[in-house]
Amino acid sequence: MTGSCDWRLTPEYTHLSHLFGELDAIFTLKGEPVTGDRISDVIRIEHQGIRYYVKRYYIAGKGLRRFFGKPRIRSEWENLLWFARQGIPTAPVVGYGMQRRFGLFQCGALITQEIPDTIDLAEAARNHDPRLQDRRWVRHVSRQVADAMRIMHAHGFIHNDFKWRNLLVDNHDRLFLIDCPLGAFWRGKLFEYRRMKEFATLDRVARYKLSNTQRLRFYLQYSGRNKLGAEGKAFIRKLAQRKDRRVSSFAR
Repeated sequence: MTGSCDWRLTPEYTHLSHLFGELDAIFTLKGEPVTGDRISDVIRIEHQGIRYYVKRYYIAGKGLRRFFGKPRIRSEWENLLWFARQGIPTAPVVGYGMQRRFGLFQCGALITQEIPDTIDLAEAARNHDPRLQDRRWVRHVSRQVADAMRIMHAHGFIHNDFKWRNLLVDNHDRLFLIDCPLGAFWRGKLFEYRRMKEFATLDRVARYKLSNTQRLRFYLQYSGRNKLGAEGKAFIRKLAQRKDRRVSSFAR
C-alpha cells in the first residue's frame, strides 16, 4: 500500500504483532467468513484457542460519507474505545487503523477479540429463549442495558443502532455492547429527538417479548427513580404515541 497509513495494536495485544502487526497483512488474512458486502467484510480467526473478529473496510461509507466526514470504520473503533473508557462492557479492541492516499480513504480495519459464550438478545427473542420468561433474569439484564444507555446519554452520546442484535449476554448474564459505527454526540433538541428514537428502537422487540411492567421498569432503571414523575409520564406518553411501529421480525 502507498500513502499515509496509521495502524496500531492496543497495548494489551502487542504480543500479536506477528499476526496483526501491519495493515497490509490484515487484508491478506484468511479466515472463516462471517459477513461481507461491497463496503466491508468480517472474518473470524482463531489463534491459540482464542477467536478474533477482523472487520475490513474497502469504502469509507455510504453516500457522501465515501468522500466527506469521518470514515465509518474510524467511528466504529473510536466508539468502542470510548465505551471501554466509560466502563461500558464491549468487545476488547485488538487493533485498528486505516490507509489514506491524497487525503482520501483507501481502506481500514478493526480487530476485536471474541466475547465467548454469548448470545445476542435478538437471537434470544427469535428462539424464544426461556430466560426471557424469567423475571429475575430480565430484571438483571434490563438494568445493565439501562445503565449503559444512561452513561451514554449523560455524555450526549447516541448509539444510533441500539438494537437487540447489538446487545450480547454471556453465560454469566453479563451484558456487552457491540457494533457502533453510527454512534455520535448530539446536543439540544436533536439529542432529545434521537434519545426518544433510541428508546423506540429497543421497544420494537420489547413490546412483543416483555410485559408492560418490565418495559416501564426499564425506564425507571434508566432514570434512577422508583416511580414515574411528571417528566417521566410525559416521556412515556410520547414514546407510546410514536408512529414508528414497525413489527420486528425478531418478535414474530
